[in-house]
Amino acid sequence: MKRLFLFSTFLISFCSLALADELYQVNYNIIPLPKEVKLDPSKKVFFMLKEGTSVSYDASNAECTRIAQFLKEWTKEATGVNLQLTPGDKNAQIQLRLVSPAAPKGKKSKKPIVLTEQEKESYTMKVTEKGVELTAFEPVGLFRAAQTLRKCLPERPDLGLMPYVEITDQPRFTYRGVLLDCGRHFFSVEFIKQFLDVMALHGCNQFHWHLTEDQGWRFEVKALPDLAKKGSVREKSIIAPSKVRLYDNIPYGGYYTQEECREVVKYAAERYINVVPEIDMPGHMQSALHVFPNLGCTGGPYPVAPHWGVMREVLCGGNPETLTFLKTVFGELCDVFPSPYIHIGGDECPKERWQKCPKCQAKIKELNLTADNDIKVEGGDNRGSQDGRSAENKLQSYINHEIEQFLASKGRSLIGWDEILAGGLTEDAIVMSWRGTKGGVAAARQNHRVIMSPNVYAYIDHPQLADYSKSPRTTDSYVVSCSKMYSFEPLVPEELTKEQGDCILGVQANLWTEHVAYPEHALYQLLPRLASMCEVQWCNPEQKNFEEWKKRLPQLKKLYNKMGVVYCNEVE
Repeated sequence: MKRLFLFSTFLISFCSLALADELYQVNYNIIPLPKEVKLDPSKKVFFMLKEGTSVSYDASNAECTRIAQFLKEWTKEATGVNLQLTPGDKNAQIQLRLVSPAAPKGKKSKKPIVLTEQEKESYTMKVTEKGVELTAFEPVGLFRAAQTLRKCLPERPDLGLMPYVEITDQPRFTYRGVLLDCGRHFFSVEFIKQFLDVMALHGCNQFHWHLTEDQGWRFEVKALPDLAKKGSVREKSIIAPSKVRLYDNIPYGGYYTQEECREVVKYAAERYINVVPEIDMPGHMQSALHVFPNLGCTGGPYPVAPHWGVMREVLCGGNPETLTFLKTVFGELCDVFPSPYIHIGGDECPKERWQKCPKCQAKIKELNLTADNDIKVEGGDNRGSQDGRSAENKLQSYINHEIEQFLASKGRSLIGWDEILAGGLTEDAIVMSWRGTKGGVAAARQNHRVIMSPNVYAYIDHPQLADYSKSPRTTDSYVVSCSKMYSFEPLVPEELTKEQGDCILGVQANLWTEHVAYPEHALYQLLPRLASMCEVQWCNPEQKNFEEWKKRLPQLKKLYNKMGVVYCNEVE
């Protein structure tokens, strides 16, 4: 009997350790993978998370208080366990602490230590016999630490054994973005908030909000009230491929008031996400031309576009009212969005109208702009523009420069798609490289800041599965699978020097919505590909391994389920 008891005790202990080993693999192998995870080598000591576990934080710091509240909500959602918030409690089992950065060993300085942007987001998470300690230099790092703890938590609180560990982490890139196109299809503020929550879960920090398109103007400009009221509504939408041109004949519209935009900005900021608004110009402006036909080269009329594609109707580059209009729009945009970055688009602007427009040609002559067609423009194909540095492309650069100076007067930096290279780059412009990576490389070689967003790796409006029949209909010219996205490396040493490589701010995934009309479809397109992209954004190349990533994905999917978000369950 005694032997049987001893054997049973051994078996229970063995099974518990086996279960614990399984928990080790789940709890700390999260997405994105932290820089360093040091497990206690004995693997026999644990901290148990349970009902009433106390959380201490600095209640005098509003951000720390909010992060503690987030952690309480996330823990309840993930495990059902209620944490007890006990600010200032030195004996609390979970400690949230801000610490001062220490000078490097052997160096003393009276000057304050200046943190890099990555160091501001750095954090440490320790699990010991006393509990869990989350430390960071700044609140944003503490937020990242709390997200890591959230992703480590088991579904069942009775299995909440957390082995002793020390995790140290910080992101690779400072710009980790996701674009949502609300120009083609309008999404509610409620959904935008859900989208931001998903971004925060993946460590993203830049929400690129595409607010205007040929098919709809979504931003309220109080000085121009008809712009949103009339420019946001198209009379019908295409329901078949563009060559067939079948329409539903149903009016479609919607726009965001400035108060709603501020609400989104506040919600995002609480999750350490910056909102980068985009007003696309001088192309993709047919919705604005519908309201103000005098700003076009032909005088209109211009309907809000009911179909997709590149429209030849663009703002008149030679009309002085064009710049007045743009400065009015961007002025109010800057009042609403505190982002250091303002996106002006600049892509797919055909020059057909400008070539024949007397005002545009007069402006070209006034500015003494001449073509340099012998100069090869780096940056991929020239869809929507002419090869070389044509006079018309230089006219677009003149407009870009005027808006860049206007934004600079408000303390903002201009971002444009890589077409802004075509007429010669303005001084401090940031290039978002979408037609491959050539535009980004060319800009970095000129010491301009760059965000890599190449379509073949980063466009999540394309299907993620090779078998199109398994997914909702969307853009289908090529597949952007999780493995394809995961394989992207934005810094190739053979292309850029170390100094030029430092110009690469980060990476962005883009969700265009020509064929994505509903929130569920948008999330399906986004997930789990964002889990793939976030490791491109966060992790060093030597950390990445797609097969290991797939093993870590099920833990994240459990959180998707808890959050109630739709995702593609297959991975290729």
